[in-house]
Amino acid sequence: MKKFERLTAIAAPLPLINVDTDMIIPKQYLKTIKRTGLGVALFDEMRYDANGDEVPDFVLNKAPWRDAEILATGANFGCGSSREHAPWALEDFGIRCVIAPSFADIFHNNCFKNGILPVVLPQAQVDALMKDAEQGGNARLTVDLEKQVVIGADGTEYPFEVDPFKKHCLLEGLDDIGLTLGRANEIEAYEARVAAERPWV
Repeated sequence: MKKFERLTAIAAPLPLINVDTDMIIPKQYLKTIKRTGLGVALFDEMRYDANGDEVPDFVLNKAPWRDAEILATGANFGCGSSREHAPWALEDFGIRCVIAPSFADIFHNNCFKNGILPVVLPQAQVDALMKDAEQGGNARLTVDLEKQVVIGADGTEYPFEVDPFKKHCLLEGLDDIGLTLGRANEIEAYEARVAAERPWV
């Protein structure tokens, strides 16, 4: 998993509330167990028309937001079913941080496990950052996880809270497998001890 430390990037504005996981990645794309290749289907039903052509007015189909790494959006983002493919699709598209007034719990946790930082800020602050995002490349946002602050285009700082353990995992690029491998020596020592004490097991 990629480390998340400090990100300065274009932010895409998506001023919608209750964006559920089916909107993020529709059910027909859930057959794969690979984390790659889903970015093209992110927000499929909003990005493409019935013929599979891009909808010109959708934000992620327009420059410069095609290259966005931050998403500023509405409350209750990621609600609905608990599909892990939703953060997979966001990450594969290139989104490393989502800023919203609130998130669905399971989606919020899945983001951390897949290298995405979900930032919760008050509605008024998200609205201010959304206005920055509307300016595209002329108003890049900075997200500093170590300092726990989002910096707007005018330099305004918006502090946010994050669980210390989840912060540590993102800063170090550790998913569940990485955390386990970090204790490989202890695991090997335990296995050796058990093998010596109970060789019949």
